Amino acid sequence: MEKEAKIYVAGHRGMVGSAIVRALEKTGYNHIIKRTSSELDLRNQAAVETFFNEQKPDYVFLAAAKVGGIIANSTYRADFLYENIAIQTNVIHQSYVHGVKKLLFLGSSCIYPKLAPQPLKEEALLTGPLEPTNEPYAIAKIAGIKMCEAYRAQYGCNFISAMPTNLYGINDNYHPQNSHVLPALIRRFHEAKISDTPKVEIWGTGTPLREFLYADDLGQACLFLMANYNQAQFINVGVGEDLRIEDLAYMIKDITGYKGSIEFDSSKPDGTPRKLMDVSKLTDLGWTAKTNLPEGIRLAYQDFLAKNIPA
Repeated sequence: MEKEAKIYVAGHRGMVGSAIVRALEKTGYNHIIKRTSSELDLRNQAAVETFFNEQKPDYVFLAAAKVGGIIANSTYRADFLYENIAIQTNVIHQSYVHGVKKLLFLGSSCIYPKLAPQPLKEEALLTGPLEPTNEPYAIAKIAGIKMCEAYRAQYGCNFISAMPTNLYGINDNYHPQNSHVLPALIRRFHEAKISDTPKVEIWGTGTPLREFLYADDLGQACLFLMANYNQAQFINVGVGEDLRIEDLAYMIKDITGYKGSIEFDSSKPDGTPRKLMDVSKLTDLGWTAKTNLPEGIRLAYQDFLAKNIPA
């Protein structure tokens, strides 16, 4: 990307979008286009068309999405399907119409079949049933991948897709019900420490394995892909190693300074048993994550404390 290029980051206030903005600014890009959801409703086709007509961005990072954890995905199934498909359809189509030089669409590791062989290779897409709890979100993201592939095949658009593993970091969502597992645990242990609660209860058995990538590492990966990746097939972005939820819980317990005990509620759902990404395609290109998990959790916890999120 040329330093003078106009770059639109859709979803710039979210965890992923803000990480991309920080990476761009750190690298010397100064013409970054940002719009809040109140300024531009990406679900509104006419509004997105007007925005592209007026701004004419050269490059687009599509990080805007409706996201959430198991509870949110299970509860708001229609919203997750409709809103995500609407957002990405409008942005991808207008990027084609207005001649955007390159677009990067960001998905999620939940696109893979629930019982796909581990680690998850890009070729495993659509080879089996999805995890039921987040199926609507996964289907929306798969549609985005296929849309980028279709616009590339039919119109020659340089639209690429990247599938990050589980993310955490600055500007994460710490909602008590609608957040993902790592930020949810940060909040739960912090509140238990403040209120001197003797026990923290965690959903599930603690045995599922998860991989976690610090969001600012993803931001750097997105810039790397914009500069170095031009293939139709989407590419995994992760760290290539995972750990049990139980081990994650004890790590966050130590970092937050909580002194009580942990109890796992096996009557609650675990979700997918394992989600480890095969990141060999990305590492072969020359990119690897820099932030280890304890360091990243400490940075995320500092951000949580700085935001003074109410109990």
